[in-house]
Amino acid sequence: MYHEEYMARALTLAEKGSGYTSPNPMVGAVIVKNGRIIGEGYHPRPGEKHAEVMAIENASESIEGAEMYCNLEPCSHDTPEKRTPPCTLRVIRENIKKVHIATIDPNPHVSGHGVNVLQSAGIPVETGLMAEEAMHLNEAYFKYIQTGLPFVHLKMAISLDGRIATSSSDSKWISDSAARKIVHELRHRYDAVLVGFNTVKADNPQLTVRLVDGRHPYRIVLDKNLSIPTHYSLVSDEFAEKTIIFTLPTADKEKKARLESRGVIVEAVQGDHNGHPDLTAVLKELGRRGITSLVVEGGGRVYTEFINQQLFDKVSMFFAPIIIGRGIEAVGDLGVTSIADAIRLQNTNYQTINDQIWVQGYRNLHETFGILAREDACLQD
Repeated sequence: MYHEEYMARALTLAEKGSGYTSPNPMVGAVIVKNGRIIGEGYHPRPGEKHAEVMAIENASESIEGAEMYCNLEPCSHDTPEKRTPPCTLRVIRENIKKVHIATIDPNPHVSGHGVNVLQSAGIPVETGLMAEEAMHLNEAYFKYIQTGLPFVHLKMAISLDGRIATSSSDSKWISDSAARKIVHELRHRYDAVLVGFNTVKADNPQLTVRLVDGRHPYRIVLDKNLSIPTHYSLVSDEFAEKTIIFTLPTADKEKKARLESRGVIVEAVQGDHNGHPDLTAVLKELGRRGITSLVVEGGGRVYTEFINQQLFDKVSMFFAPIIIGRGIEAVGDLGVTSIADAIRLQNTNYQTINDQIWVQGYRNLHETFGILAREDACLQD
């Protein structure tokens, strides 16, 4: 059991970088000698020391003959854009006896190469220890590095009868402050948060992190006619430069110029079959900008399109013990006529938040984790 305890500690350390390491993964490292932890480290931000190096330099005694536990394969590549030297070289130089890795790195510059470099230097490598936990920790990185698209997480606050607002668009507040705090933690952890124009029009949201300490995400708005009022928070507050509006090529050029003069980013993409900004084009552009993860916060039409087009990876629903009746549906028509055709989430879990139920699940774990979801890829010795 002690191997799991050390890897669990590496995962805990890695999570300290949550919200700050993107587009890099979260990585933690633990060095163990004679049954004692003598060094620990984690990757705090891009450009700063990697976990393995930090653990080595924080060691309380000589690490020669010690074992290292890492949740992700140590990097072995050295390219012009890379700001830190390969970790494998430092591990070899310090005469570490054995390395335990949770998962290989899906980055083609690293994948399997780090293991091969260490083994070629005579250092035994064991992979697969707590692999599932490690993949979930870096699920956004795994999706992005293999597809170039951000990991998409749909977040909904819902009444028991499936409404996200009343018929007059009032939604404040379906969920309580404890649930909203979790949402702000999500905003901190993810690179961006996305809403449709109807949500902006109804709520004039800030989409910033206020209930916890953390990083403010990019604010993404789908606004086909560029109708957002110029006095609304997303285009007039101090974070306007972190607002990206996706509109159509036919949008008002003068309005576009006014918004851009404030630092707002306005991107025109082709329209979909309903005349709204095409979601695939939106995700590709966000990926091009290095946005690796995205929380979608509404509204109903936007949720429905992400689900209909199977462009989401994860769902979080906060069910509140209220009944609204006639109102705005969380999800509209998906064309499902048979229960057998309904979307069944994978790897679901449930928590209670005061008097609410928080349900989470994934659309397709194999697609999210790619080759690393195969047992033969992540459970090898």
